[in-house]
Amino acid sequence: MAADPKPDGAEAAPASKKKLIIIIAAVVLLAGGGGAGWFLMQPKDGHKKEVKHEEPAKAPVFIALDTFTVNLQPDPEEKFLQLEISLQVASPEQAELLKTQMPAVRNRLLMLLTSKMASEISTSEGKQQLSDEIVAEVKKPFSKDAKPQEVSGVFFTSFVIQ
Repeated sequence: MAADPKPDGAEAAPASKKKLIIIIAAVVLLAGGGGAGWFLMQPKDGHKKEVKHEEPAKAPVFIALDTFTVNLQPDPEEKFLQLEISLQVASPEQAELLKTQMPAVRNRLLMLLTSKMASEISTSEGKQQLSDEIVAEVKKPFSKDAKPQEVSGVFFTSFVIQ
């Protein structure tokens, strides 16, 4: 009845070798899978992508002009336009330049506005055309050797034809 006693380490050795092989295989598979994932995520042209550091967008700079009230060209009856606009400019420096030239800016716009008929500016297309013409007028240099102003938009804040 005597059983062949086996030492405890003998049975543990085959089990621990199996566990060790399984652990090594799992590590190799995981590392290989992670490496393959890293490889697949690389740019195809072989170059690393450069991270572009974009500067945050600058806040727009607006100049609100005083209200314009002008007589429009008869068509066939007399009408007038009351208009409030804001100009969008490229920088605070441009805003200051326009403020120092405000009498010239207002003169240019008054001349433009009084040349219009109500029928020309009452549609959305007419308003867009007027907006484009205002930008063109304000962009014109104030003197012969000066650079054009950097005006990027006109925003109507009030537009009444009566």
